[in-house]
Amino acid sequence: MASRHQRRLWRYLESGRHRRLRSLLARHREALDLDQPGGHKGRPPLHYACARRDPVAAQILLGHGADPALLDRRGDTALHHAARQAARKGLSVYKALFAPLQSQCPRAMGIRNRAGETPRDLLGPVKEEQQPLEEEGDAEWDQDRAWRQKLLGECHDEYQETWRYEEDFCTSHPDPEPYEEWAARMAREYRRKHCPGAGPGPAHGATQPPRPSCQRPREEESRLYQERARTKKEELREAKRRRYGEGCARVFAPDATRPLGYKDIPWPSPRGTAAEMAAVAMQGTDPADVGTYRRQLRRQQALWHPDKFAQRCGGRLAEPDRARILAAVTALSQELNRLAEAAK
Repeated sequence: MASRHQRRLWRYLESGRHRRLRSLLARHREALDLDQPGGHKGRPPLHYACARRDPVAAQILLGHGADPALLDRRGDTALHHAARQAARKGLSVYKALFAPLQSQCPRAMGIRNRAGETPRDLLGPVKEEQQPLEEEGDAEWDQDRAWRQKLLGECHDEYQETWRYEEDFCTSHPDPEPYEEWAARMAREYRRKHCPGAGPGPAHGATQPPRPSCQRPREEESRLYQERARTKKEELREAKRRRYGEGCARVFAPDATRPLGYKDIPWPSPRGTAAEMAAVAMQGTDPADVGTYRRQLRRQQALWHPDKFAQRCGGRLAEPDRARILAAVTALSQELNRLAEAAK
């Protein structure tokens, strides 16, 4: 079975998330097998990138040690797949995909697949078309195309980072442009477009203060960013509180008969300590409002009192988890009692 990192490698490869793919390989290269087949056709990662005509992913994989001469289950190398795509799509695919692989592994040009074909055989007339251009040495065309390819890759990465979501959303990744630098860049662009007399503005780290009238977009962006962060925090807190309430109503209902393991108990914070669970149980209640806070605290004390919990759910507890559940209930009850003492 593929490891978690290996599954992420294929997820990033299939969705074209080049920045995430590069970061994963940089941080977990030792845990990844670039020769292991995957995907719905069982190809190694480099073969898959070549078959998909993805030169950026192919270069990333080559840079981290993928073998262009490796044979897949059909006897093809990555160069065979690149040659097929170049024969279908012409000179642009030849220069972007096939030529870099050929330069990395020239010996693969002579490898035959099960059909007896070499990459040179599959390439067909594209190689003949490429030869006079190489002799002419059209350096300007190469530079222009390389620049356009770089812009395309950066735009694609920015799209993936901005509009796609991951289940590993909380994993920390290095941010290529911190928020402060982005806001400063936006302010400079605004000055350039709307304040022609203000000049390009000070460079990053300069001491010259910006014009007050042109500083407004940066302040507005900062305010909106902080408001969005607060709104997101409130939404997460409300969702956690609602989920906790629904779980308690379902599990502690008088007519409930479902057997309960440790994971079935509606803990306020399933992986938290007793103090963290007590804090979540009291979410939505302001300690400054003493009356409301104490009423909520009494409800939670009654809900998690060990004796009352045993009366409601003791007969439904799964025997392997019984001791662990009762110990957690006792710890949570003691923490709620501590909060009640502090609130007096």
